[in-house]
Amino acid sequence: MLIKEISTCKKCGLHRLRRNPVPGEGPLNAKVLFIGEAPGEKEDEQGRPFVGAAGKLLNKLLEIAGLSRSKVFITNIIKCRPPGNRDPTDEEVRACIDYLWRQISLIKPKVIVTLGRHAARVLFNKANLKWDSMSQRHGHIYPVEILGLKIILIPTYHPAAALYNPKLRKLLEEDFKKIGQALQREDRLTRPRTLFDYLALKGNKVS
Repeated sequence: MLIKEISTCKKCGLHRLRRNPVPGEGPLNAKVLFIGEAPGEKEDEQGRPFVGAAGKLLNKLLEIAGLSRSKVFITNIIKCRPPGNRDPTDEEVRACIDYLWRQISLIKPKVIVTLGRHAARVLFNKANLKWDSMSQRHGHIYPVEILGLKIILIPTYHPAAALYNPKLRKLLEEDFKKIGQALQREDRLTRPRTLFDYLALKGNKVS
């Protein structure tokens, strides 16, 4: 139903220029949701998120975090490509953003990773956090509440930025290591305790 709404959406002028809308892809029970800015040329051609050069880099970064693409959900703030890959306007964001909120409510992710400053700013505002700059905020872990859900919010640079500025690639790799570590901590906190956990805890206390 939601995908059909996005595919026929005419809330802003971008629908007149698109070849394909890009609603996003991934399992609806994904623990991790990645949110970028907007589709690019390749994404507009295929109707899938992050399939161009930035997508190839994202796949490598996911491996660093111990994730596979098939286990995460990937989408964008804007579901249609702005012409010339320009920044989305505030009007376009307002017209499209309800689709993202509905996706979050449906998926109920434990962790949201924003890719790029536009996505970070939108999610920070939704979580009632002050946004200043990516250089100040990237790689930090923010426990927040969004749409009534307790979520770990982690902003980082957009992979496309690292294609133009190789210095950012190292920062991205470091951030994705932190994402993997945050997921491991979340798994330990949320998974049911077993007899082995009890014995290990007891052993630690004795020693």
